[in-house]
Amino acid sequence: MQHSSSPSLFHITLIVLLMCWSVSCAQSTAYDGPSVVVYTAREIVTLDESRPEVEAVAVEADRILATGSLDQIRRMLKGRHLKIDRRFENHVLVPGLINQHEHAGLAALAFMTEIISIEDWVLPAETVRRAVDAKDYRQRLEDAVDRHSQSPSAVDDVLYTWGFHQLFHGELSRADLDDISNSIAIVVIQRSVHELILNTRALERFGINQALIDQAPESVRAQTDLVRGHFWEQGQAVVFPSVFKDLFTPSRYLGALQQVEDYWHAAGSTLIAEPGGLVSPALIAMQNQVMGDAATPFRMYYIADGKTVVARYPVDRVIEETENLFSAAKGMTGFLPKQVKLFADGAIFSQLMKMKEGYLDGHEGEWLMQPEEFAKAFRIYWDAGYQIHIHQNGDAGLDLVLDNLERNMNRNPREDHRTVIVHFGFSRPDQVDRLARLGAIVSANPFYPIVLADPYSRVGIGPERAQEMVRIGDVVRAGVSVSLHADMPMAPGQPLLLMSSAVNRITVAGNVAGPKQRLSPIQALRAITIEAAYSLRLENEVGSIEAGKLANMTVLAENPLRVDPKAIASIEVWGTVHEGRVQPVSH
Repeated sequence: MQHSSSPSLFHITLIVLLMCWSVSCAQSTAYDGPSVVVYTAREIVTLDESRPEVEAVAVEADRILATGSLDQIRRMLKGRHLKIDRRFENHVLVPGLINQHEHAGLAALAFMTEIISIEDWVLPAETVRRAVDAKDYRQRLEDAVDRHSQSPSAVDDVLYTWGFHQLFHGELSRADLDDISNSIAIVVIQRSVHELILNTRALERFGINQALIDQAPESVRAQTDLVRGHFWEQGQAVVFPSVFKDLFTPSRYLGALQQVEDYWHAAGSTLIAEPGGLVSPALIAMQNQVMGDAATPFRMYYIADGKTVVARYPVDRVIEETENLFSAAKGMTGFLPKQVKLFADGAIFSQLMKMKEGYLDGHEGEWLMQPEEFAKAFRIYWDAGYQIHIHQNGDAGLDLVLDNLERNMNRNPREDHRTVIVHFGFSRPDQVDRLARLGAIVSANPFYPIVLADPYSRVGIGPERAQEMVRIGDVVRAGVSVSLHADMPMAPGQPLLLMSSAVNRITVAGNVAGPKQRLSPIQALRAITIEAAYSLRLENEVGSIEAGKLANMTVLAENPLRVDPKAIASIEVWGTVHEGRVQPVSH
């Protein structure tokens, strides 16, 4: 779907300038106001359909004033003091890249835990190689425990590790972790962050026992296995309060947040959205402390977690309590008004999504919100005029979402509701047609096929469904808006890597997964800029380089539309211009 964000705004700007020239500027050729900075570059990709490539961009304060050739801008702004800035003459400017769906707390796991994962992780300080099989994983975990044990406080400190996946690393239980250590508390955070496995020492440390589990609702108890030390999806509610309170202590979390901020900036990000997070006042305060200050090189917008609010409050207080959250953000952070996040089915990295045809081994997925609870929440927010973003991974989960959307459209029709299908793991062709008809849009994670298409072809799913996961090619052909996101650490929080994943779909094993689902480079660039802005209702502010919009641009060494598609992810990021502020990356 094409969103020419505001050619009319450009024309309005010209009209205002012409009025100035004919009246004020005719009376005086001098101008005492602030200067206009005109940036030139080797190439400038605007994503403005009326002028897709230009030579220069004029910026006044935090806004783009005009685009065009240098001569055109000089003529348009005659009488204004122009400062020509040529620092980008050897670089390429593209619209500021947008991380459409991130969670600072989860992204921080890459900097707070021992990474033993299913793919390589390239971090600023090191590259952590993947654990290729069960033997490699166990050896890496034993080595991590040995290093941890050298600390004077090892017995009191918990070893947290993230990245385990049973299809790559074999089964893992409480007994397996006890064999590695019965004196050091070990918490294994599964690759999806939707499962935890604890050894006996960790369970004792955090006071997690059968009596505690028995106090939980049945839907929570059903997703726990104390004997194996395993807690998944809703079952994590039993362990989260104590485990995450320990993991996210200020001494550990604040430093990790700063690393996350630097990481996102180094990836060229100018806007971050966090849907469905931040229900803890303590975490909100720490996140504001790091990402709310004026020096933060991007804006961060939160979307309220409707699942938690609906579970806590009666129906007549849901909207009030949702909006009470908005005041928690400060400075460079803020909540997007009238937007909310709900959840359908379970994690794709755990094979806990709900699949219509089931799994090859007969196991079943899980609901993150029971269907009746989801329907209640959807109706409340729909009737309040909210844009609803919905976590979905399985095609049966998508059926739940589309059934509720259609039911509410028939009952209470709404124009331009922009219901967002988030992640979009598995779907069917008939569902693509249906979501197009219902006016939904998609925010997809294109990294899923890169790491999961091949193993899921062999285990659990089968090749026909696995190779077509994240079928965004079909969605674009249906005329539906598609944006891309990382949901770090589900994928590295690097928009150019997402673009590359969508364009190439080359798996870790070197295969091409579902070639018909690939996007063209221009479609993928739009998906991390203007389409991402559209999904957040911010397309009139950001997403393209056009007069009247915020001066958000990412500065690259190469044009991602001209390089070999396989080289997109490795394009060097010089830095960003964020709301008129030049922000070079510290290399």
